[in-house]
Amino acid sequence: IMDGNGRWGLKKKRSRNYGHLQGLKAVEIVIKSSIKKRIPFLTLYTFSTENWNRPEEEVTGILEILQYALRVQTEALHENNVRIVHIGKQDRLSTQLQEEVAHAERLTQGNNGITLNVAFDYGGRDEILAAVRKIIRDGVPEEQVDEALFRSYLFTGHSPDPDLIIRTGGEMRISNFLLWQSAYSEYYHTTTLWPDLESDELEQVLKAYSTRQRRFGRVEPED
Repeated sequence: IMDGNGRWGLKKKRSRNYGHLQGLKAVEIVIKSSIKKRIPFLTLYTFSTENWNRPEEEVTGILEILQYALRVQTEALHENNVRIVHIGKQDRLSTQLQEEVAHAERLTQGNNGITLNVAFDYGGRDEILAAVRKIIRDGVPEEQVDEALFRSYLFTGHSPDPDLIIRTGGEMRISNFLLWQSAYSEYYHTTTLWPDLESDELEQVLKAYSTRQRRFGRVEPED
């Protein structure tokens, strides 16, 4: 959850959009670190369904930054065997941005390295409702609806549930991110603003995660 861009920009006595633009450096760091660590799936929460309620100037800036990032980074990601997948809605995006997204997905669809999920105009509640509506439209019998089937109808049907969710910026909430998928995800928050995230801190986060015991509701047997 890439939080703190706007605050970072204001902290530097610049605009919030300047902070969003500088956040691309942290995106590059996280992707490179994930490739190096052979992390197979990475999801970046870039713009939520609620973010449309922000000032028009900021929303426009974020849309332009996403389009710019896709245009200049897709080829390099493709060369690094990264598969790009958009998760979320597209009907509110401009035709040009939709074309950039479609091009990135087409170009990289055959890659089998890291899968990069770009969560843009994404909301967990919206995703769950969309899955329910599609199941109804498909006429799936009630007795066939189980967790495995429901998961396949989610935007992330191609990805496993996340093992670890990292939130920068110091906030202590999930903000409508992967609500179904994160039921048993480990959570790590840091007060570091997203543009200030460095590979050293990411390494510390992964080390902290490696020490956690994931029981998924079970208890360990007593000696």
